[in-house]
Amino acid sequence: MNMKKAAVGAMLAASTLTGGAIGAAFLSGGAASAQTSTDSSTSSSSDAASAPAARDPKLGGHTANGITEALLTGDTAASVTSAAQAAVPDGTVDRVENDAEGAVYEAHMTKTDRSRVTVKLDAAFNVTGIESGPGK
Repeated sequence: MNMKKAAVGAMLAASTLTGGAIGAAFLSGGAASAQTSTDSSTSSSSDAASAPAARDPKLGGHTANGITEALLTGDTAASVTSAAQAAVPDGTVDRVENDAEGAVYEAHMTKTDRSRVTVKLDAAFNVTGIESGPGK
């Protein structure tokens, strides 16, 4: 009789563990689908808190024409910086990167009057243009 109770107890314990595991899988699956589904008819203040932070332009990463701009480093960065500073002597270089919109390189700069410009350069570090504007 004790053997029968032990077997029944073991089966109950196993089914409880199995049921718990299945329940947890359903709950986590439901939570995941609830997080990935969107309902445009409802919104809450928590949506703003969970929204991704805006991209920091100083880190590069702008994509246009299938090209993702990346920050320049080393000698290339130094050459682009030097050429941009010569072209806009009252400017401070914010970042230098490859260009996805026509030039080979670009330098985003802030002038002393706080206006912004983007200096465009070719592969030989010759300035090919200076664009006024906020610079992304």
